[in-house]
Amino acid sequence: MMGPTPPKSASFIVTIYGDVVEPRGGVLWMGNLIEVCGHFGISESLVRTAVSRLVSAGQLVGEREGRRSYYRLTKEARSEYMEAARVLFGPASQTSGFKFLFNLPEDKEKQAQSLGYVSIGQGGWIGPDRGTTEGLVSDAVGFMASPEQNSPELHRFLAERWDLKSYVDQYEAFIDRYQPLGKRIDGALQLEGATALHLRLAMVHAFRAILLKDPRLPAEFLPEDWVGERAYQLFVKLYRFLSEAADLYIGRVFEDGNGNLPSVTDAVRKRLANL
Repeated sequence: MMGPTPPKSASFIVTIYGDVVEPRGGVLWMGNLIEVCGHFGISESLVRTAVSRLVSAGQLVGEREGRRSYYRLTKEARSEYMEAARVLFGPASQTSGFKFLFNLPEDKEKQAQSLGYVSIGQGGWIGPDRGTTEGLVSDAVGFMASPEQNSPELHRFLAERWDLKSYVDQYEAFIDRYQPLGKRIDGALQLEGATALHLRLAMVHAFRAILLKDPRLPAEFLPEDWVGERAYQLFVKLYRFLSEAADLYIGRVFEDGNGNLPSVTDAVRKRLANL
């Protein structure tokens, strides 16, 4: 599960919406949020406070039907959640080199950081070149990570800007935490739906916190036998295993304003197919 310390309520609600709700229409009954968060030691009052903050932040919008409250993702938030889902569940981004950004507006700096860019001073930024600047408005210059450029000097330059050791530690901690479950799966483990969902949410929450901050540098500039790849393969194995029982449980228990959420949608099928 999540361990002795409950996760931060707003962050965990973001995980629930990203994993469960967004691919099923984006609307969820507050009672479901309270119940699932309660399993992780998050009280009802903390859930309600976190939801209010997410509403204030423009990520959720409330809807009321009788005595029940439902919350849906805003259009802007859904775009953000879909982008995060693309990183978590989509095909691996192809990065062939790096891109320099210049004249980056201050209000775009946070977005640049979320895409793996780091400041190099005097208004310049460097990040993995995935073929697009993802809507960042700036002057951009790319350079390829060719074998000729893959030099010790360039490695040192990059190592000074990205602390890969911190990601190694985080990925290894993830593997240590979830490898025992992976071994139990190999032994034909069977789980009830609620347990499968809770394990999946805990795992997604933990892995999301690492992967979305990982700059995901080109493979040429990562250590051999990159631990991030091993962690991802474990994530894929567990997610696939847990999803059948978890998704059936979601269809039985989770609700929006029209009734039960569907167990499986095209978006859910696409996620599983891409893993």
